[in-house]
Amino acid sequence: MIDYTSTSTEIAAAVTAGKVSAAEAVEVSLARIAATNPALNGFIDITADRARAKAKAVDAAKARGESPGPLAGVPFGVKNLFDIAGLPTLAGSKINRGHAPARQDGALVRRLEAAGAVLVGGLNMGEYAYDFTGENSHYGPSRNPHDPGRMSGGSSGGSGTAVAAGMVPLSLGSDTNGSIRVPSSLCGLFGLKPTFGRLSRHGSFMFVSSLDHLGPLARSTADLALSYDAMQGPDADDPACAQRGIELALPELEKGIDGLRIAVADEYFASGGEDYTHAAVEAFAKALGVTRRVTVPEAKRGRSAAYVITAHEGANLHRQRLREQPQDFDPDTRDRFFAGLLLPGDWYVQAQRFRRWYRARLLEMFKDVDVLLAPATPCSAPLLGQKMMSLGGVEMPVRANLGIFTQPISFAGLPVVATPYADARPLPIGVQVIAAPWREDLALRVARQLEKIGIASSKVAK
Repeated sequence: MIDYTSTSTEIAAAVTAGKVSAAEAVEVSLARIAATNPALNGFIDITADRARAKAKAVDAAKARGESPGPLAGVPFGVKNLFDIAGLPTLAGSKINRGHAPARQDGALVRRLEAAGAVLVGGLNMGEYAYDFTGENSHYGPSRNPHDPGRMSGGSSGGSGTAVAAGMVPLSLGSDTNGSIRVPSSLCGLFGLKPTFGRLSRHGSFMFVSSLDHLGPLARSTADLALSYDAMQGPDADDPACAQRGIELALPELEKGIDGLRIAVADEYFASGGEDYTHAAVEAFAKALGVTRRVTVPEAKRGRSAAYVITAHEGANLHRQRLREQPQDFDPDTRDRFFAGLLLPGDWYVQAQRFRRWYRARLLEMFKDVDVLLAPATPCSAPLLGQKMMSLGGVEMPVRANLGIFTQPISFAGLPVVATPYADARPLPIGVQVIAAPWREDLALRVARQLEKIGIASSKVAK
């Protein structure tokens, strides 16, 4: 039998073996959503009729002797910036609620359902993805299942809430500066931000097209690899994803870490967070026998340049909406976009030039190391509504600084597995397992090793 704590891998195996039907798996998910979502606010749109019809089709295919797919019967939700046929693509906004419904699902939604997974709805998020908190002034905050008075993290807050609460075993989010890794860390989940250009973004509402990534959140490394492999493949509709082929990660997952050169990121990544954040990194390093330290060159400038690109591209995407409907934005989001409109154009050009230089420096670094360990967030989940936090005796705005450790990594487009520290108390905290471009398999192997020895794990909040 399965229940709301079952992983995607367990559900798919049970459906394939005939121990449970896809319809039964979906009903478990829908019942859990009904029981927990009113208090936690992870889902905004629930597609129950569609889910039941899809589950019935999966079961019918199996009855005909056809393969039900590697994700047979697995319920999943998607951040509501993914297109869902028949629904307007909200991107967390009030404005988009008046848009025409999407004509078809986004590319990754279609690929997951082709693999037998079952979409059960659209998830809450920070408005237009410009957020690290999971709070939304239009739809309410997505709450942290481990303490509903605290943030889930953003901007993929509902994606974190839904998986950590057991509403679904798998969700999709987006990550521009940390929006998969931050909620993964605060909610105690495994999250994969793939290499920039690895997974198609077609059929999603962009935030910063030169930095945006899409990827899964789950409660095990096997679930990440299983869903990631199902979503791989080039897509001419996303120029960034038009050329890359498929390099499966699941067959590599159990290869272990023998021969891998693993190091801890120091300097910028060794300060600026709470002591327990850095203790989690050190615990992972000790468990893996890692003593080497390396410096990510110019990480602080990398984060600054990421801010410039984010503010400039994001603001200009919304220029007309800001002119015509400023009152319909979340005030915090609107003010950040207005600030972005004031940035000189040559700052953006210089930031992109620096980005190319920065990425080249990191590629040089990865000639001598295979995987890096670094903090995911500077602290565990802040209280809902909290505006400032003290880190190392310095007061910082919460919304801008939950991504201090994630931004320098996504700025270079590197693949990362956010990995939950099993001994975090009383709230979850995660660690970034970072690899060179296109080496998601290595990051997943290291995360899997940490999971196997028990120092990394994800649990459903009761």
